[in-house]
Amino acid sequence: MRIHVATDHAGLEFSQQLQQHLQGRGFEVVDHGPAEYDALDDYPSFCINAALGVARDERAGVPALGVVFGGSGNGEQMAANKVEGIRAALVWNESTATLAREHNNANVISIGARQHPVEDAIRFIDTFIDTPFTEDERHVRRISQLGEYERTGAIAGKQVDAL
Repeated sequence: MRIHVATDHAGLEFSQQLQQHLQGRGFEVVDHGPAEYDALDDYPSFCINAALGVARDERAGVPALGVVFGGSGNGEQMAANKVEGIRAALVWNESTATLAREHNNANVISIGARQHPVEDAIRFIDTFIDTPFTEDERHVRRISQLGEYERTGAIAGKQVDAL
């Protein structure tokens, strides 16, 4: 499996340690940056590029997931979710990592590097990677509705208000 990783300055040390851990587990890691510390860097392009990598791999039939870091993880999750087909989940414990995969088939995880020690973050990521999607009909249906809205701005048979 290929794991796409991105961060900003707040998560750079986490990212480096995580990449070593993931490579040690035998995953192919693609680092989308940054390459060096810059306290004024901007996370959107890094995280969007990681999400694009996941989306491209999925379309090509290559198993892939993404991991994005930042101070809180919130902005990084928002950036990744701007990419069509990405379901990025903000994770803060093992339960949210498990549910992101089981119920939402999340393909990107976002973690706040200033919120957790690296050992906890690695545990959350391992849980996320190792947890399969349940494929329960209700979850498949809900994910399908999200994708339909993303593509069309509507959900067939459901009331969705206009802007």
